[in-house]
Amino acid sequence: MHVLVGYATAHGSTRGVAERLAAGLCRAGLKADVRPLEDVNDADGYGAFVLGSAVHNQSWLDPARGFLRDNSELLGSRPVWIFSVGMPGALRGPWKRMAPREASVIVRSLSADLSYRDHRLFSGIIRASQLPRGGRIRFRLMGGRYGDHRDWDAIDGWASEIAVELRHA
Repeated sequence: MHVLVGYATAHGSTRGVAERLAAGLCRAGLKADVRPLEDVNDADGYGAFVLGSAVHNQSWLDPARGFLRDNSELLGSRPVWIFSVGMPGALRGPWKRMAPREASVIVRSLSADLSYRDHRLFSGIIRASQLPRGGRIRFRLMGGRYGDHRDWDAIDGWASEIAVELRHA
């Protein structure tokens, strides 16, 4: 099975997650390509999809939403998994406890007819330089921590779960 691990990224964190997912699928014996979604014009050549985007304002980036819209019929006929990369791992206290609720908000912002097997919200990298001045102030007031918050074990585990499903399909 040939799998597209497609992504939309703003600062590169989501690309790193996509690369790790694809590596896990390849270790399991599947063929996986990692590509930015805005560069994919041959989606019909893939038998399955793992699609993700950075999250800004609780929504996927435009290239990812556009890919879903432009390929909705094809995606409806093939196995699809989706992932989002945000900042829940960078938060503390009550904000951290509220972060899992963001996943449902993100999914609701996607195409209503999107059929997918699973969605995961992963934490990414957050740097002060990625936020406007007001955003940096709010982030610090919320107790946010800058740094790389990607949970590689969780990402590897999910890749393994996807590989098991695809190999049994």
